[in-house]
Amino acid sequence: MELAKIETFAKTEPADMAGYDMVVAQCLADAAGGNHTAYFDLGVIYSTGSHGAGCDLIEAHKWFNLAASRGHEEAAWCRADISDEMTAREIAEAQRRAREWLAAGTRRAA
Repeated sequence: MELAKIETFAKTEPADMAGYDMVVAQCLADAAGGNHTAYFDLGVIYSTGSHGAGCDLIEAHKWFNLAASRGHEEAAWCRADISDEMTAREIAEAQRRAREWLAAGTRRAA
């Protein structure tokens, strides 16, 4: 099921920025609302550079890490795959960003 989403994201031609903003905004809203599949979707967007987003392995790692921490098995594989292309500093930055996202969510829920 998730593989179909990856294929859809990867095959999509870069759209206008409004389309990119809309997709990312929807995924961020879903992630903030507790939809853990949205974490994986954001990882796919940033790892493939789809929907007009630039390829950003730090952001991709962050989102795959968050999804994997919620039990998303495929996200763990994707995170491991892109980690091979990242430096230790980039991975550390991705982990820092993931912790910040979690901390912000905890503050929002309180």
